[in-house]
Amino acid sequence: MRICGVQKKNWKHDKWLLLIGIAKVFKAALLIALGIGAVRLIHGGIGEEVEHWSRRLNVDAWNPWFQTFPEKVKSASPHKMSLMCAGAFVYAGLFLTEGTGLLLRKRWGEWVTIVITSSFLPFEIYELVVKEFSVFKVLLLIANVAVVVYLIWRVRHEKKKG
Repeated sequence: MRICGVQKKNWKHDKWLLLIGIAKVFKAALLIALGIGAVRLIHGGIGEEVEHWSRRLNVDAWNPWFQTFPEKVKSASPHKMSLMCAGAFVYAGLFLTEGTGLLLRKRWGEWVTIVITSSFLPFEIYELVVKEFSVFKVLLLIANVAVVVYLIWRVRHEKKKG
């Protein structure tokens, strides 16, 4: 059976592909929004905008991270902001490519996701072990390892059936 040009086989396993693909596209959308917002702030007004949004979102004003964040952002040079914008758009492109391939259930999407996600695992481990340990980083690492393991299993399983 074909739905929108996609073969409906192993639907149970495809639900995981759908979930991973949606997560990748969602991350791409967030990064695109971040990049567009950063482009708007390259030439000034960064600190005021961050303070405005922190008040609007009613964040804890006594949280040390939120107390130092506006000052850190204010001190960012236009060059550094430009690099952050470029990085956000590059990562968004990677996530969008991965998500599109997975949502279309293309084998290349699985391989691209395996390669890109696994290539970032050493950096995540470094951040966790050397830089700063956090539960969020551990959960993110576990989720990314699970995605890579699942996709490798899926590719190998489909190849044997194939």
